[in-house]
Amino acid sequence: MKAVPLPHALFIGNRARLVRKLRPRSLAVLNANDPMPTNADGVMGHLQNADLFYLTGIHQEETLLLLAPDAADPAQREILFLREPNDHLKIWEGHKLTRAQATAISGIANVKWLSEFPAVFRQVACELERIYLNTNEHGRTDARVETRDARFLRDCQRSFPLHRYERLAPLMHALRAIKSPPEIDAIRAACTLTGQGFRRACKGVKPGVNEAEVEAIFAHEFIRNKGQFAYPPIIASGANNTILHYTQNDQICRKGDLLLLDVAAGLGNYMSDLTRTIPVSGRFTRRQRQVYNAVLRLFRAQVSALTPGKTTRDLRRECEERTARECVDLGLLKLSEIRKSNPENPAVKRYFMHGVSHSIGLDVHDVMSADAKIGPGWVLTVEPGIYIPEEGFGIRLENTVVITPDGPLDLMADIPIEADEIESLMNRR
Repeated sequence: MKAVPLPHALFIGNRARLVRKLRPRSLAVLNANDPMPTNADGVMGHLQNADLFYLTGIHQEETLLLLAPDAADPAQREILFLREPNDHLKIWEGHKLTRAQATAISGIANVKWLSEFPAVFRQVACELERIYLNTNEHGRTDARVETRDARFLRDCQRSFPLHRYERLAPLMHALRAIKSPPEIDAIRAACTLTGQGFRRACKGVKPGVNEAEVEAIFAHEFIRNKGQFAYPPIIASGANNTILHYTQNDQICRKGDLLLLDVAAGLGNYMSDLTRTIPVSGRFTRRQRQVYNAVLRLFRAQVSALTPGKTTRDLRRECEERTARECVDLGLLKLSEIRKSNPENPAVKRYFMHGVSHSIGLDVHDVMSADAKIGPGWVLTVEPGIYIPEEGFGIRLENTVVITPDGPLDLMADIPIEADEIESLMNRR
């Protein structure tokens, strides 16, 4: 991931908001993510812990943040710990941050080397009563690899068994749900790059092109602009686009088929999310356009439905009700089926089986509480779809939208979405 500079005032403000949420006589520790191993001596590229980045702006591995607002020594109330640069690291891994550089990025005045952490941490911990530790508490995570946070938690509880321990994750979830103006600008930049990739891809799609070639178009556009895929791209032609998380991306795009593109850019540490469904031949068939326009109506209605006070569960229920009506008009469901279906498993799930909105920011599925009520500053996706396996195609449309005091603002409103716009773009190649 390539760094994109952000003002250090953003990270200073983020830390101040977290400190206000800590209980008296507390400290908090956040760890960088470990670089993940592959096979043999291989290692994946470093992906920073999103909470640590949110509070510091630091991308570097083996970084630690200590916050102790009630420490007796003012210099120990906010400390950043880094790997100490040396000639060996410089030769094998390249530049590592100096103290001055870390201060310029994070706004943290007291920067120490990692070797100093154990003594400083023990001194501060012995003064205070509570220790906030971080873990991944995303509701859908299924982590099988022990994290740096998990190892630190175990070591900390062994060293300080009588302290009171607190969960940091709920505080971070509440903070990160509401995006500040610089964060929204960063997400907007990722959305703009996504639009550039989509326009290029539309001009390269035609019968006989392989899904992998389409993926390569996006990759070229994203990488040459210092971005990356925000998530594994879904390039799904024909019946493949009825598979929600299809990532094989190696089949031929055939005449008459639809191509579902669930592809978006991340820029710096902020992500976007986009889905479009386009005709491989450059023209929708009558039936394809009929279903496409039904999904587009759902999309427009769901954007308008992003009003403060709702939960994502509310949004899903509303979308299921609207989709059921569209499915009746499309001849996919009968009113009697809808009336008789179990509310816990409505008939519409045969054709629309996923959620319609999720939070997005430092992570594509950004942290949030399932029952949290959306409000100004939230950034959400809107992604209705109708999937018809018996007819061999599915259609999904998705944009990234910010909630403002004046209503929802679609950050991807300039990316073609109307059927006529898509056809016009594809036939200008």
